[in-house]
Amino acid sequence: MRAAASLLAVSALAFLVVALMPADPVEIAIRAWNLPANPATVSAMRAEWGLDQPLAQRYFNWLAGFVTGDWGRSFRTGEPVFDEFMKRLPLSLTLGISGLVLAGVLAVPLGFAAALRPRGIADRFSRGLAISVQAVPAFWLGLLLIWVLGVKFQLIRPFSGGPSIYALAIVLIALHSIGLFARIYRRDMLEQTGQPYFRTAIAKGLTRRQAMWHHCHCSALYAMLSAVRSEAGWAIGTTATLEVLFGLPGVSQFLVQSISARDYSALLAYIMTVAVWMLTMNAAMELTMRRLDPRSA
Repeated sequence: MRAAASLLAVSALAFLVVALMPADPVEIAIRAWNLPANPATVSAMRAEWGLDQPLAQRYFNWLAGFVTGDWGRSFRTGEPVFDEFMKRLPLSLTLGISGLVLAGVLAVPLGFAAALRPRGIADRFSRGLAISVQAVPAFWLGLLLIWVLGVKFQLIRPFSGGPSIYALAIVLIALHSIGLFARIYRRDMLEQTGQPYFRTAIAKGLTRRQAMWHHCHCSALYAMLSAVRSEAGWAIGTTATLEVLFGLPGVSQFLVQSISARDYSALLAYIMTVAVWMLTMNAAMELTMRRLDPRSA
């Protein structure tokens, strides 16, 4: 129920903001398509796109169509927005989810090594990684890797859309979260080493490594997963940046092309897709954390 109310509030606010954006999509389309800018043409296009209706009526008409799968037609391409998104959404989801999964998989051993030897090499590396990726934009790092790997050593073909470009995009998405996940995992694991049950495990003959893995890992993983929800938002932004940078045919590239045309239907579809993504990630993480919580056993 809360999710539905949140989506409804997001849809109303998004529709209002998009509708009040400066510039008229009809005027933009007339200039782009070299149509006669006479009152008859303008009136016909506004009626065809439903822009001659009151704002409230336009919102309810759009909302009724959206929930039934009719997301409107793109002002820019003339194609149904739903079809345009369904062609591009799998790529964007694959990049974002793969990046988050890769970050989590790599963060666990890095965080464990950092907790096992505080102030050691892994500890310093994870700290440096967490700080540096926050200071370096993904766009700049992507350009640097294109120059190094594509121009200098010719290991990849930039803008080719091949497997190497997809892999590079996933690594860059993961890179933003690995350091943060590792630091959270390390912090919680070190906190658990101060608990009585950990000292009891050591007294029973387990090594520090064994005791940390068997008795601290689940709690540290629980803490790390709580950060995935916030990082899911960053993954959207990084995915959008890399789709534009590498020329990948994802949803975000379609959005960038639609902004200048004031393509209302495409903009609203993107906002709602992001909202559903965030709610889905929150629900998935809550379910996973509930299963990992020892108190729920």
